[in-house]
Amino acid sequence: MMQTQSDSEKRIARRGLILILSSPSGAGKTTLTRAIARDPAWALDLSISVTTRTRRPSEIDGQHYHFIDREAFDDLRARDDLLEWAEVHGNFYGTPRRPVEKVLGSGRDMIFDIDYQGTRQVRAKLAEDVVTVFILPPSMAELRQRLERRAEDSADTIERRLANARTEIQRWSEYDYVIVNDDLQNAFEALKGILAAERLRRTRRTGLGAFVDGLLAEGGG
Repeated sequence: MMQTQSDSEKRIARRGLILILSSPSGAGKTTLTRAIARDPAWALDLSISVTTRTRRPSEIDGQHYHFIDREAFDDLRARDDLLEWAEVHGNFYGTPRRPVEKVLGSGRDMIFDIDYQGTRQVRAKLAEDVVTVFILPPSMAELRQRLERRAEDSADTIERRLANARTEIQRWSEYDYVIVNDDLQNAFEALKGILAAERLRRTRRTGLGAFVDGLLAEGGG
């Protein structure tokens, strides 16, 4: 299994990063997000969004989303307590600001499962901390089959999601990385590779200067 950090790297202080995954509904972003968030080797904090959407039978409040009413959502937005928010399919979604800032300041990483509207907002506010990945389906036919196999949406909702998918897919060029999810395991390996590389980015490693100074101060030659 790919190792995330060596012991030496763990001693180098760094600011946490935000790994954002976006995709049209059914392309696999939520599955990939949950998979890497559950893997203890990567020690990721999962951002749990608030939403006004009705909870699906397979979803757990506080694990998949925090399900709130419209009044509570509007209150969060009015107090600027949301890092990002968006209206999707007639429902509202948002990310509470303070938990994110706390995690990044402690040097830990967070993973977000949000759409392109939310991605734009987070990037505008925390550009240096953000790494974005867009997940594409291998074909529109496969995307339809995945939505139908999920069996959680009505036929009308599936058609609406497919129509919106075309708009969302056109945003692919706004992202740092693009993964075509024709095989879930391959897509997962690609995602882990992205995260491993971004953790080594020089500008993100705030303790690297001190580490190098220590190397140069060592005796020998």
